[in-house]
Amino acid sequence: MELETTEQRILDAAEELFYGRGIQSVGMDAIRTASGVPLKRLYQIFPSKDTLVEAYLKRRDARWLHDLARYVDAHDSPTQRILAVFDWLYRWFSEPDYRGCGFINSFGELGATSQAVADIAKAHKDAFRRYLADLVAAADAPARLTDQLVPLAEGAMTTAAISGSPEPARHAKDAARTLLRAAHADVVTAA
Repeated sequence: MELETTEQRILDAAEELFYGRGIQSVGMDAIRTASGVPLKRLYQIFPSKDTLVEAYLKRRDARWLHDLARYVDAHDSPTQRILAVFDWLYRWFSEPDYRGCGFINSFGELGATSQAVADIAKAHKDAFRRYLADLVAAADAPARLTDQLVPLAEGAMTTAAISGSPEPARHAKDAARTLLRAAHADVVTAA
């Protein structure tokens, strides 16, 4: 239990610092100070900064996908669930500490030099794409709609971070609604 609590404190501190300042600008001393865990103990749990970065990203991935699904699943119809993805993004973008997608950010910082970070970022984006594909299939929309929705969401993440506004989520939702109508019209016309 003590190990789990200490690990959580370290990961909480790492997440706040890595997401807020960037991975490369944060040293293990800063993690030690923010977590209150002695450096020796920190290195016993995470033998290197690389292992801490990987643990941070994996935990963020699980929580992000869980939170998204919980929000989306509260909506009734399959079409509402697709549009709810963009409502969830708006809520996320509205958080005062929003700095963009942690996976895009980490890939931008370390993707060229850390295969592990590149792999975790790619796995996260693949999982998000599969999640959207499942929503599209449940809405009886053509599979190609997934390839149209993914860049809308991803672009909204980046644009919101740079602009400091959550509005890109609303713009992406409007575009998604248009794409959904067109996709359903194509299905009706083909029948």
